[in-house]
Amino acid sequence: MPALTFDDPLLRSWAFYSGLLMLKMLGMSIYTGATRMKHKAFANPEDGATLKVKPRVDENVERIRRAHLNDIENIPPFVVLSWLYVMTNPSAGFATMLFRAAAAGRFLHTLVYAVVPLPQPARAIAFFVPYGICWYMGIQAVMHFIS
Repeated sequence: MPALTFDDPLLRSWAFYSGLLMLKMLGMSIYTGATRMKHKAFANPEDGATLKVKPRVDENVERIRRAHLNDIENIPPFVVLSWLYVMTNPSAGFATMLFRAAAAGRFLHTLVYAVVPLPQPARAIAFFVPYGICWYMGIQAVMHFIS
C-alpha cells in the first residue's frame, strides 16, 4: 500500500465526506435545541425554569432526536469502515462515488425523516443506500486484510 498523503485524491475525498457527515451529526444537536425552544418542549425541569415551562414531550422534537440518534448509530461506522476501505487502495473515483452517495443518503434521511417527513419508502431508501455502502466497504476491507 503506497503512503497516503493529503495530496492523494482518495484521502482528500475520505476526509471531506467524513468531516461533512460528522459536522452534520453535530448540527443535529443545534437543530434539536432550536426545536425544543420553538415548541417549549424541554427535557429537564432546569431547562425550562427560566420560561416557567415544565418538561414535556413534543413529537417534533422527538422526531429530530430519533433522526439524530440514527446519525449517531450510522455515521461513526461510515467513518471507520470508509477509512478501512481507503486502506485497501480502491479507485479514487469509485470510492468518491461511494462516499458521495453515502453522504447524500444521510442528508436525505434527515430531510425526509425530521425536516419534511415523507411517507415510506422515502426514509427507508435514504437509510439503506448508505447502510449498504457501509456493508460493501466493510466487506471489501475484511476480505482485503483477511490474509
